[in-house]
Amino acid sequence: MKTIAVVLAGCGAQDGSEIQEATLTLYFLDKLGANIVCFAPKKPQWHTIDHSTGKVQEEEHRQILQESARICRGEIKDLSQAEVNSLDGLIFPGGFGVAKNLCTYAFEKENCQVDKGVESIILSMHKAGKPQGFICIAPVLAAKVLGKYHPQLTIGNDPSTAKILEQWGAKHVISRVDEMVYDPQQKIASTAAYMLGPTISKIAIGIEKLVIQIMEA
Repeated sequence: MKTIAVVLAGCGAQDGSEIQEATLTLYFLDKLGANIVCFAPKKPQWHTIDHSTGKVQEEEHRQILQESARICRGEIKDLSQAEVNSLDGLIFPGGFGVAKNLCTYAFEKENCQVDKGVESIILSMHKAGKPQGFICIAPVLAAKVLGKYHPQLTIGNDPSTAKILEQWGAKHVISRVDEMVYDPQQKIASTAAYMLGPTISKIAIGIEKLVIQIMEA
């Protein structure tokens, strides 16, 4: 049985992990018989958004690990506890929490900084030659951390985001929502999901392909 880590960034598309992308990832991993271990950084999230209005809730201060636990029914660990030797693969679902809590892409674009714990696990998995999957906006993490290795990645077809990924050294591949891009040399898989949408059944196709690739790599 393979052990696959899923790194979450909170709970909710606008300020955490995209719940449908995360749930589909967990579902397809479970369907293939993976031992799933969820992780999240133990620190405050950037801000909290009321998903019914899209407005920032200034009075609310939430914690990434606690919010992420909502998605995986409480079975989650601090990312600092992740041990590469015990993992066979790693997947980052998308959501704006990736661009706000796991890195600063949402605010600083090409000057983005990646959370040290997130950077460390990506680098360690890469060094160990273990597969990693990046969904939706999450390929910005791979591009920023591993850009010098020129990984092939996709965020769909958004030209402004693709341009920044390529500035960091990645090779962007235009794709459809039902496609998955895999770089066999770097063992990196990516799929656009809600960067393209439009609905859960459509994004599920690409996510399933990504999960299968991570399990087979």
